[in-house]
Amino acid sequence: MAEPLKNMYNAAFFEKLCPILRRTIPQFDCRDFTYRVFNNSWPDLELKERVRHITLALHHFLPKDFNTAAILLVELSRQLRKNDVREQGFETIFIPDYIHVYGEAHPEASLAAIEEITKLVSAEFAIRPFLLRYPDITLRKMTDWSKHTDANVRRLASEGCRPRLPWAMGIPALKKDPSAILPILENLKADPSEYVRRSVANNLNDIAKDHPQLVLKIVKRWQGTSPDTDWIIKHGCRTLLKKGDVHALNLHGFNPNSRSEVLAFTLPKTKVKIGDSLDFTFDFVNHEKKATSFRLEYAIDYLTSTGKTSRKIFKITETDFVPGKPVNIRRKQSFKNFTTRKHFKGKHHLTILANGKKLAAKEFMVF
Repeated sequence: MAEPLKNMYNAAFFEKLCPILRRTIPQFDCRDFTYRVFNNSWPDLELKERVRHITLALHHFLPKDFNTAAILLVELSRQLRKNDVREQGFETIFIPDYIHVYGEAHPEASLAAIEEITKLVSAEFAIRPFLLRYPDITLRKMTDWSKHTDANVRRLASEGCRPRLPWAMGIPALKKDPSAILPILENLKADPSEYVRRSVANNLNDIAKDHPQLVLKIVKRWQGTSPDTDWIIKHGCRTLLKKGDVHALNLHGFNPNSRSEVLAFTLPKTKVKIGDSLDFTFDFVNHEKKATSFRLEYAIDYLTSTGKTSRKIFKITETDFVPGKPVNIRRKQSFKNFTTRKHFKGKHHLTILANGKKLAAKEFMVF
């Protein structure tokens, strides 16, 4: 079993961190700091709670004047980068978290600090309170960041304003009307950094969940700009493609009306024990007269704790199939419980999809 991520905050981590804190923050006391971190509550804290706990412990040693504290945090982030602390790792997330907790009343100093700190560790969560309280000035700053020379700052411009950023504070106004985000994405649609391009794609995918027609218009305008931009719009349409959106499928070369068939669809076992795997196989045949692009997927309708079902779609392949020649497909789906998915006993459904169209389905039981 993998060690819990929260255990990265161990004695060795603080032995490396404390000398840099001492060089950066006047009158910093390493011993007192570690006592405050490893107090009686520490063993019971989960990852996010430990991050906040470190933030609060650090506050004891930083100046109470936030503008002065922000300058020291920027210098701390620079010193950590100079000392080969892993950039864009999670370990130092407590630095932007400090801005989140204590900087909200100081937008100018906070945004200036975030611009530097995000070069060490992403400030995508720390920026959210400022988008809520100061949307205009924050979005103007993020638009400027989208033209920054540093890829980490450009990536924050996109990632920080995602309407549905996972594990982050919600921004209802951007979910309702994402138009303020679009100039940022325009500036980044052909960014040289894959790290940035992936964020742009994820932002588009977020927008598509609430405003599919807007994203489809962007796709039409961007399509063919460059291979990198084509990748962005394809990845940004992944939710629409999984939903079988006819317009998204057609824009990406998958005609929902292309004729095809599933043959010899077989489940060796129709009962699957929680913790085991479901095996299945089928033959796929293209019935068009020429080689045709198909997006093959399978969907599982999982039983939930309430007795309803929740569909999850898994991509098999996207490729051209020659006409009339059966292609055998074999897959295995795990039913092991994870923190992100718990399985429940009862009837489930497995469906094979081609270009968004249902071709075959079978029932199976989970026990």
